[in-house]
Amino acid sequence: MKAVRSGERRPKSISYAKWGYIFLAPFFLAYTVFSLIPLFSTFYNSFFENFMSGLKQVGPTYVGLANFKEILFDSDFFRYLWNTLYIWLIGFIPQIAFALLLAVLFTSLRLHLKFQGFFKSVIYMPNLIMASAFAMLFYALFADAGPVNNLLNSMGISTYRFLSEVDGTRGLIALMNFLLWFGNTTILLMAAIMGIDTAMFEVAQLDGASSWQVFWKVTIPLIKPILAYVLITCMIGGIQMFDVPQVLTNAKGTPNRTAFTLIMFLNSHLTNKNYGMGGALSVILFAITGVLSYAVFRSINVTALNRGLRKGGKRL
Repeated sequence: MKAVRSGERRPKSISYAKWGYIFLAPFFLAYTVFSLIPLFSTFYNSFFENFMSGLKQVGPTYVGLANFKEILFDSDFFRYLWNTLYIWLIGFIPQIAFALLLAVLFTSLRLHLKFQGFFKSVIYMPNLIMASAFAMLFYALFADAGPVNNLLNSMGISTYRFLSEVDGTRGLIALMNFLLWFGNTTILLMAAIMGIDTAMFEVAQLDGASSWQVFWKVTIPLIKPILAYVLITCMIGGIQMFDVPQVLTNAKGTPNRTAFTLIMFLNSHLTNKNYGMGGALSVILFAITGVLSYAVFRSINVTALNRGLRKGGKRL
């Protein structure tokens, strides 16, 4: 190494950490302004009575937990909670099953399916359509005098009033959520399966494992972290279900409010400008989402799986 002579300036060292913080600053600034401050504001407003009565504002008046008690002791809340979870489940179960099937087929080393790029684009395309536009399309298709009923009538089947029957309306909402999101779920699961070392599949096949056994004993355990992510994000999206039932039922949740979701219930408080009740309901939804997400995460036991994989890696 060349010795630095006296009087010579040493080159300044570049602080890369400083530039990292500079590039991160816009994200944290936007997150603080548009997410963190509104979050604390929601918690704060939930303890106040604050609403509009005509042109007059009532409040804000501190009422403690009165808003929470009014919501939790209202039978409508649990009815709307059941509506939301039921519609999400009948859409999500076929969604995850179909997405797993497609992900396994597209990543299969035996099949080597051609035109995979084309099929991936096609299944992901509904995800790019606005949910409200999708709901308007289904409203036109399944109306009493719409194309679907015209087709049924031409086959000798009587008109089925999809938008006036409980099962018909819930089924249409679940179908739309399935079509909108199964492509995104498929892409995530494909990425998870492609991340598995192919040697794992080859060893299982050499040991005489069938395709079904490889799927359950190798594929599913190794993609559990991604499965947990998919389940939790889909569940959060299901709890926040709003635009599809709002447009399809004209914000009424018909028939008999059986398609009225929790976020539609929240929106009814905000349109009435009852900010205290809206804040309390938002906090309750936050708590429900947190508890359910934790339950899903613990049931899949991702941490135990990762620990087991690390031990297995050490043994190898």
